[in-house]
Amino acid sequence: MGDPVLHSPASPVDEITDDIRVLVADMFETMDIAPGVGLAAPQVGVPLRLYTYSYVDDDDQPWRGVIINPELWMVPLEPGEPDDELESEGCLSFPGERFPLRRSERVRVTGIDLEGAPVEIAVDGWRARIMQHEFDHLDGILYIDRLSDGDWKIVQKIAKKRGWGKPGANWMPGVDDLEG
Repeated sequence: MGDPVLHSPASPVDEITDDIRVLVADMFETMDIAPGVGLAAPQVGVPLRLYTYSYVDDDDQPWRGVIINPELWMVPLEPGEPDDELESEGCLSFPGERFPLRRSERVRVTGIDLEGAPVEIAVDGWRARIMQHEFDHLDGILYIDRLSDGDWKIVQKIAKKRGWGKPGANWMPGVDDLEG
């Protein structure tokens, strides 16, 4: 959570090269091992505007892909406090913890895929939450930056206790069990 790449806006992908294809393949592997439902390039130390996602819906249907240079549109947030159970989310950049966060219920994301073809995704519910969460990473925002003051103070205590929040602090999915 303290690495500068996580707190700075990422740069657009100018060209889809073999290096970008390898990065995306590595991101899918990392996301799956972690396990996570999304992973943005800044989370693996690469300041580029792309993210992967993978989610199995309530009907056991897989939903998986990559979005390069995404743009996000969302409906306005419903007013009120987030529901601790239904609106709780976590992050591989602050692993093992979950906090309630109000997100827009519906979004539309456009961008390109790994072949350079246009992508447009209109989703709601958890899929919308995933899109917003990963898009935030591309703007240098962690979900913990959006928490209430009370939860933010808890985050700071956890980070201090675990020695997080400093450049160079990291964990290895599949090796370090921080999500368990």
